[in-house]
Amino acid sequence: MITVSVRDSLLCFHTGNSCKQYTISTSRKGICSILNSEGTPLGLHEVKEKYGAGAETGSVFIGRKEIGKKYWDLTEPEFLGKNLVTTRILRLNGLEMEKNRGICQKSGLSCDSFDRFIYIHGSNNEDLIGQPLSSGCVLMRNTEIIELFDLTPLQTLVYIYS
Repeated sequence: MITVSVRDSLLCFHTGNSCKQYTISTSRKGICSILNSEGTPLGLHEVKEKYGAGAETGSVFIGRKEIGKKYWDLTEPEFLGKNLVTTRILRLNGLEMEKNRGICQKSGLSCDSFDRFIYIHGSNNEDLIGQPLSSGCVLMRNTEIIELFDLTPLQTLVYIYS
């Protein structure tokens, strides 16, 4: 199981009685599950899809496809100042109806983490990891997302809490 503390900027990979900890970043807009909110969703999720096995550290992904470039080589204006998806992707699927899956009863809007493309992934802003930074995803240092990716089978539970 993986737990993510938004407040503490900490991800923990649990094995038996031990926990491997990683400093992470979550949304710069806080906690929210609603579509287009750019918030980090709370609750129980599972790792539904994995992308990037074997990709080199720093490889950039667009639409879950590697584009063949490292983030430090990108000079095009559309990439500058952006949070990029790098190195590995663990795509999350919400498991709690009306909280991180399906339609939110309170607002009538989608709150589906899978449809929002909520990931745990590497970052091109490693020096800022530990600060609110993302558009809803959980960001990690590139060497650490490789380690987590290799440890994490599909259907691993991920619990995100405030």
